[in-house]
This record gives sequence, C-alpha cells and structure tokens, in this order.
Amino acid sequence: MTTKNNLAEAVVIERTFNARIARIWKALTDVEEMRRWYFDLKEFKPEVGFRFEFTVEHEAVRYHHLCKITEVIPQKKLAYAWRYEGYQGDSLVTFELFADGNKTRLKLTHEGFETFPKLPAFAKANFMAGWTEIIGSSLKEFVEKTQKGTS
Repeated sequence: MTTKNNLAEAVVIERTFNARIARIWKALTDVEEMRRWYFDLKEFKPEVGFRFEFTVEHEAVRYHHLCKITEVIPQKKLAYAWRYEGYQGDSLVTFELFADGNKTRLKLTHEGFETFPKLPAFAKANFMAGWTEIIGSSLKEFVEKTQKGTS
C-alpha cells in the first residue's frame, strides 16, 4: 500500500499526446512498438504476472531491470514492479491514460525508488530526467509521427 510519504518521493510525469488512447495503449503494450521507443525487450505481454527484463548501461555500469506486471486495465492503466538484479529495493511504475478529445493525457508515476541503494545512479533526479526523456520525447515522437496516416 502506498503512503502519502512515499508518493511525495514519487516521480510523476504528465504529458498530452496528439493521438488517441488506442494508439498510446498499443505503443505501451506491443513489444515491437516498445522496442522502437522504449527499451529492447525480448518479450512483453500486457498480462498480470508476466515478467520481462532489459539491460541499460549508465555511466559504464550495466543495470539489469527485472519487471513484473501487477495491473492491466486495457486502454486505461498498466502497472509493473521494477527492480534491479543485484540491488535491494522494489519500485512500481504506473501508466494511466485519460481521453482528452482526440488527444490522450498520460500520467506516469514511478514510486518506491527510494527503497533502492543510496547511490548517485538511483537519485530521484536521474529517474525524473530519464522518464521525462522517455515519455516527453521518445514516446511523443513515436506516437505522433506514426499517428499521421492512420485513422
């Protein structure tokens, strides 16, 4: 259960995309699309209990991410546990989608990262910068570019 104190520590990023919810949902849940804007995932299925992983290199250190889907409400909400192999701590990443006419507002919340080791790589500022780039640039460019020419 999330406490108000933990939410105060959370990274929350909200962006509105010039794309419908179905388009955003597909980008968030289709492994082929995810590989184009998110991370190089071997597999991904939007099913509770499904586990997926990926590796990211940051400042010459490789971080092996281990994730498990905890909640799926099609075209509304996707949440997964997020941790790192070899490090203590567990966090939760939640994507929520809201219709705004022909546009979609996405709210990303990453909470619990304060349970990770007190290392510079796990600083809140790094999570904020990373998610801002991923949601605000990579996903935005991907869905708005691919939205053109589709109905």
